[in-house]
Amino acid sequence: MNPDKLRKLEQMGLGPVWQRRGLPDTPAQDSLIDAPALADDAAGGPGHDPVLADDISGMDWETLEATIRQCTRCRLCEDRHHAVPGTGDRNARWLFVGEGPGRNEDLQGEPFVGPAGKLLDNMMRALDLARGEQTYIANVVKCRPVGADGRDRPPSADEVSACLPYLKRQIDLIRPQVIVALGKTAAGSLLGLPGDVSLGSLRGQPRSFAGIPLAITYHPAYLLRKPTDKARAWRDLCAARSAIDGH
Repeated sequence: MNPDKLRKLEQMGLGPVWQRRGLPDTPAQDSLIDAPALADDAAGGPGHDPVLADDISGMDWETLEATIRQCTRCRLCEDRHHAVPGTGDRNARWLFVGEGPGRNEDLQGEPFVGPAGKLLDNMMRALDLARGEQTYIANVVKCRPVGADGRDRPPSADEVSACLPYLKRQIDLIRPQVIVALGKTAAGSLLGLPGDVSLGSLRGQPRSFAGIPLAITYHPAYLLRKPTDKARAWRDLCAARSAIDGH
């Protein structure tokens, strides 16, 4: 990254700047641990609606986004200002998946628009990427989960089960070359794992979702609270870059 670009990022308050360095060695792709295929919805889970899931699996982009904005599959719809389908290049090579909208996202209808969004933009710049160019950003659930205290909370298992068919259809439509799961909820939801799984047990292993390389790293909001883990997150992103370069 050239000095002028570094200065611009610092002026925008996006530092410390992520700079691309050498890529670490990664295991061969034939050792990938494959997640459930797109057609394998969270069958039998709370909130699962096989009829509607089948309908979702055949939707085009316009119908899918309109359905998400009007969705009432779970109770998250009751308190939302806006559903947040996602944003970006519909033919993206990179798909970044977060947990769910926060307060700012709920108000604006756009994913990752607060401080965590600025950090995600910075992470993408370090990979020579930009929001909306070869990238798409989505969440596991499309409406903001709010706790009794009025703060953001992780989505429940039934909320994930109700919303996951939307994300699966987005993946099917985009067909990205790599998926980056941002945080434990995103990773566990895509892999069909229980909510008590630790992120540490998921990172650093080559995995895939429906044949697409799946990289697992920290959520940008976590990195804002614990910036010392940015170096580990950078290694995860380098592994994702290595996977896509070998695609």
